[in-house]
Amino acid sequence: MALFSNPAGRNFLGKSPIWYKWTILAFLVINPFLNMWNPYMAGWILVLEFIFTLAMALKCYPLQPGGLLALEALFMGMTSPETVYHEIQGGLPVILLLVFMVAGIYFLQGLLLFLFTKLICRVPNKLALSLMFSASAAILSAFLDALTVTAVVITVSVGFYSIYHKVASGKDFHHSHDHGDDEQVDQLNRYDLEGFRAFLRSLMMHAAVGTALGGVMTLVGEPQNLLIGERANWDFIEFFFRMAPVSLPVFVVGLLTVIMLEKTAIVGYGAKLPPKVLKILQDYDAYQDERRTREERAGLVAQGLVAVWLVIGLMFHMAEVGLIGLSVIVLATTFLGVTEEHRIGHAFEEALPFTSLLVVFFAVVAVIADNNLFKPVTDFVFSLDGSQQISTLYVANGFLSAISDNVFVATVYVNETAEALANGIIDRDTFDMMAVAINTGTNIPSVATPNGQAAFLFLLTSALAPLIRLSYMRMVIMAFPYTVTMAITGFLAVVYLLEPATEYMYDAHLIEHHTELPGEASEGGH
Repeated sequence: MALFSNPAGRNFLGKSPIWYKWTILAFLVINPFLNMWNPYMAGWILVLEFIFTLAMALKCYPLQPGGLLALEALFMGMTSPETVYHEIQGGLPVILLLVFMVAGIYFLQGLLLFLFTKLICRVPNKLALSLMFSASAAILSAFLDALTVTAVVITVSVGFYSIYHKVASGKDFHHSHDHGDDEQVDQLNRYDLEGFRAFLRSLMMHAAVGTALGGVMTLVGEPQNLLIGERANWDFIEFFFRMAPVSLPVFVVGLLTVIMLEKTAIVGYGAKLPPKVLKILQDYDAYQDERRTREERAGLVAQGLVAVWLVIGLMFHMAEVGLIGLSVIVLATTFLGVTEEHRIGHAFEEALPFTSLLVVFFAVVAVIADNNLFKPVTDFVFSLDGSQQISTLYVANGFLSAISDNVFVATVYVNETAEALANGIIDRDTFDMMAVAINTGTNIPSVATPNGQAAFLFLLTSALAPLIRLSYMRMVIMAFPYTVTMAITGFLAVVYLLEPATEYMYDAHLIEHHTELPGEASEGGH
């Protein structure tokens, strides 16, 4: 304890609990010895340590402890700066998305809060609202991007929370207020505040899982989808039909799970909007309608037009998602009259800490790559026969994605399968089904943990998570029913529907054109 009683020790990881500081320090001391003993085992332990820092995100933001682990891995030679930079280059589209798209959504928050306030005030039924959030997130994620959709829902939820928190603290709508300080909340309102937090937690989890339901379906739904589509030479339509035998049953089961969770009210679901909170939101809606100026109405119209441009730009993939986000910033600030640098700077406060954490995550991914941590799984899959390869690949990708990162796992395995096809180890039919298994495996079971999907991790480390008390373990527990129903449905679809559906599509000539992969023998194609 004396180590952390002096000024330098107290500064180490700031206000984190003493036990947490000792744990991180123990990791840093033990890792070099583990690396000398068994580099492969040390690599896996480092991954688990990093996951621990994510799980303790509410005790200490993972950037600092995770960054220390990444720096130590570099100094120990577990990876190299060149490999880390290579991983960052591969993840540049996601980094651009976080930096610019999330900031762009910030300037549309007035329109989003307007629309969603109307929605909540007019749809008091929690089950209907949950289904709308989940289905809307799925549809938007299929055409836009899961992180973008998550940013939208986070912005809306923070807006709702701040409105109620301000009134519950005895202030009027026009007063300035720190919604992160519960000391100001009246004791009589604390019970309703906890109920409101539970309500928002369940909606956020329904929406977050919804992004996975839609993200698996299309070429632009998730970053790894683009990579898989490129390796397989599938266009947007073919990608959708390839995934449909698995993605559509999972989508239906996902929505049925929403109904089941809201009806049974298990693991934190089923919380309804407290009547007092609903009344405040309705009063706020009326207050805004009465006092909205002509300039503010013009601003809402401008935000709506920019939102239309955002949807069109993303649907037709006119540019990288991050660059479209930058265009949103330019257009929104121009027509909303936001010209001061400090006002623009506020838009980047939410995304940049997470962007930094993501770069640290790429360093951990580099450790996985340089130490071939997943190679035994790959070798085992290719040692199996026939359809066992496909189902095992789905399970392996799901498990590895849940503990690491679905983009990285998909990259590793689609490259391995493309190489196996080029070398004649597998035929084109097998490759096509493996590509589907990789995409669905990395997108569906990965909802089990926040580190499995960037959208989940973004939610966990957002400003909203501590406000609504959404911790790592709470996310894991609330995601568990979805993980079970969706992962099992996906597995059964891979085993019983994927191969017959693939043969049917060819027999019915639904897919009329097929381009061979580089190195693929002509007789192996269709």
